[in-house]
Amino acid sequence: MLVIGIAGGTGSGKTTVARRILKRIGTEHVALLSQDSYYKHQPHLTKEERAQVNYDHPNSFDNELLIEHLQELRQGRRIQVPVYSFSEHIRTEESIPLAPTPVVVLEGILVLADELLRKEMDIKVFVDTDADVRVLRRINRDMRERGRSFDSVYAQYLNTVKPMHEAFIEPSKRYADLIVPEGGENEIAVTLLASRIRQSIMT
Repeated sequence: MLVIGIAGGTGSGKTTVARRILKRIGTEHVALLSQDSYYKHQPHLTKEERAQVNYDHPNSFDNELLIEHLQELRQGRRIQVPVYSFSEHIRTEESIPLAPTPVVVLEGILVLADELLRKEMDIKVFVDTDADVRVLRRINRDMRERGRSFDSVYAQYLNTVKPMHEAFIEPSKRYADLIVPEGGENEIAVTLLASRIRQSIMT
């Protein structure tokens, strides 16, 4: 099994790159796994306390479970991917079954920041997009898809998103095998990745 890790700041275009690869190669060969599904489950905290958690810090992710799931897929076993509620800041009781495929694309802001997680990857990619573009995409996404107000998104960006990007996400770029400027709009990079995946499937 080939594991491709795609990291980058919030709104950089990681998911777009991953989905374009999936579209080119097909779901029978490639599975998409998002680090966002693996935020820590913290039911012992109140909703107000959970809302104050720094979700852009590496410690907010349950990477142990994520690594366990990648290893299960490598061994040919189906996994149950957690479903995370961004409005309640907690995992739901649901999960999504994911069957093993020849290629797994793992995308998330901090997938390259964890050494043990990096060891599970065969190809490491960093999507590098201008900060102004990223923040506008973040505001648009959180207001439209996650029911957030502009003020809350803006405050979170200044208090945690920007400082955590500079402290953890940007430095993880040095571990990348491939840096992709401008995300999903970079046709050459997507073509190169798709070509490498096809090569892996055929061998």
